[in-house]
Amino acid sequence: MAGAITHDNDQSAAEGRQSGPLIVTEDADLLDDLLRLCAAAGATPEVHHGVPERGGGWEAAPLVLVGDDAVRRVRGALRRRGVVLVGRDQDDSGVWRRAVEIGADHVLMLPDGEQWLVDRIADVAEGVGRPALTVGVIGGRGGAGASTLACALAVTSAREGLRTLLVDADPLGGGLDVLLGGETADGLRWPAFAASRGRVGGGALEESLPKLHSLRVLSWDRGDCVAIPPQAVRAVLAAARRRGGAVVVDLPRRIDDGVAEVLAQLDVGILVVPGELRAVAAAGRVASAVGMVLRDLRVAVRGPYTPGLDDHEVARLLNLPLAGEVPVESALSRPHEGKAPPGAAARGPLARFCTVFWERALAEAGGA
Repeated sequence: MAGAITHDNDQSAAEGRQSGPLIVTEDADLLDDLLRLCAAAGATPEVHHGVPERGGGWEAAPLVLVGDDAVRRVRGALRRRGVVLVGRDQDDSGVWRRAVEIGADHVLMLPDGEQWLVDRIADVAEGVGRPALTVGVIGGRGGAGASTLACALAVTSAREGLRTLLVDADPLGGGLDVLLGGETADGLRWPAFAASRGRVGGGALEESLPKLHSLRVLSWDRGDCVAIPPQAVRAVLAAARRRGGAVVVDLPRRIDDGVAEVLAQLDVGILVVPGELRAVAAAGRVASAVGMVLRDLRVAVRGPYTPGLDDHEVARLLNLPLAGEVPVESALSRPHEGKAPPGAAARGPLARFCTVFWERALAEAGGA
């Protein structure tokens, strides 16, 4: 069990933090459990029976785990964020009062809250900050240009200096590494993560992937594996988001359990729709399925247009907000395999479209 408490008199931890949590307890059994959970999260804690001397770990630690036995000894400590009161008695209603007394953000009961605590410890050990702005791109019909737009968005993001990961979620799409000219680049592909469960380290994930055009790419190999278990998809994408920056996902048009896991972690979805009536009809079905999971779905329209249609009319017919008109250029109609990737020309119309998109999306998200 874990619960949250809000309070006003907080102080952020000082700069120069240690990488592991501070544990305050004299309960030997509880300490054994907390040390085990720190080890599972890859963190080395500092352990004290009470509040460390001034200049010690209380203010500098990224996370403080206070055993319920130690509440009396930490009551006078400086109020700060990141304090978790840890106990075992699920029926002890007084634990909430004691948590308020020490200014705790959370109350956690073992063993029920172990996975939450492992994730929290791992977050501070990795130095997790603002999660990545995560954008999914999906075609309203086959050949709409979604993969090329996804590549262009990722290339543009990397050029702007954001840590960027491009994720190929379509096993039948031919591979985004091919579109980027890196099918032989060293690094892991999706099948290597098929057995992933629980938590995947964000830093380890990033370092294991091919680096192409200043961004990391998670694509498919040329083998027979065309499906990754949903729990593995969830773990990998969550790790990617924890690294911050931008994550761009190229989505297939079919919605299976793995794709649903991706949709649940997206901040924004872009539905790419050619300006023709048949494409609008097909896109309507895709939008209906995607909209069941993703709240923020926008349409990007690509010409040329059927008479009577324009980008605003397509958005109206689909009842979706308009992300913009994707400019017509050769990169959207044929892959530039072995050449510069889509969006590489900083002054080209596609790159300008992507730049405007990121500026708006980042502003909406509260900045880079």
